[in-house]
Amino acid sequence: MSLAIVRTPADLRAAVRAWKAAGDTVAVVPTMGALHAGHLALVAAARREAGRVIVTLFVNPRQFNSAGDLAAYPRTEEEDAAKLAPLGVDLLYAPGVEAMYPPGFATTISVAGVSEGLCGAHRPGHFDGMATVVAKLLLQTGADVALFGEKDYQQLQVIRRLTRDLDLPVRIVACPTVREADGLAMSSRNLRLDAQQRAAAPALARVLSATAAEIAAGATLSRLRADAGHALAEAGFGPVEYLELRAEDDFSVVDDASRPARLLAAAWLGDVRLIDNVPVRAIPRP
Repeated sequence: MSLAIVRTPADLRAAVRAWKAAGDTVAVVPTMGALHAGHLALVAAARREAGRVIVTLFVNPRQFNSAGDLAAYPRTEEEDAAKLAPLGVDLLYAPGVEAMYPPGFATTISVAGVSEGLCGAHRPGHFDGMATVVAKLLLQTGADVALFGEKDYQQLQVIRRLTRDLDLPVRIVACPTVREADGLAMSSRNLRLDAQQRAAAPALARVLSATAAEIAAGATLSRLRADAGHALAEAGFGPVEYLELRAEDDFSVVDDASRPARLLAAAWLGDVRLIDNVPVRAIPRP
């Protein structure tokens, strides 16, 4: 079973025009490839949301903070296409860098507020690069709906704000984080973990879940942060870039579960940076 692949905005738009002329709606799942079950869950959700599904595959150089990290990012287009072909994907859009950023390209989109702190503080320019390419992909695909995973929760908030502020006619659908059997959040970067690191990696989810449970029961993050950091260090993580609680409605910093929140963390395991987050809901009092 083969999958149609296009590599230029013109070819992509020609396909989308034909679909929309026939009355179809279009869903897009933006990716950087190295697809795993989390991506495939987004594709399955996309099939439920629209008549046509596009998956994009573009390793975006503008959202990497180091040339080494960009070079190390896995590129597996052939394997990715084989995974997508049986899932009812209508088109794989896999442009080259020159198609996305032609000579003279000079525009950058910056989303203030929700991009600040967390990954925004530790990866300067990352969200500008991500917002720019996502805006381009949404415009190029003409998608009616776009699907993103909750694992990259700050990214999701940036995209929501981007589409709202620029009046982009696309509905953003968030899908729950997909995890391995041991709790590790699925990520393309997990491919870079050696055997020892892979065995230690689930500790991030365990510590987050345990900390979130205590916050839900009435504790504050400020009281728990040091213990959580120590538990991660004991598991082999270091440094821990952040462990922070953010309100889900406006993404402001909070310290307790007085309103629905997300507990987010980023930590290094060897030379691999892992991120994760879990929801926090206050336990109702009798």
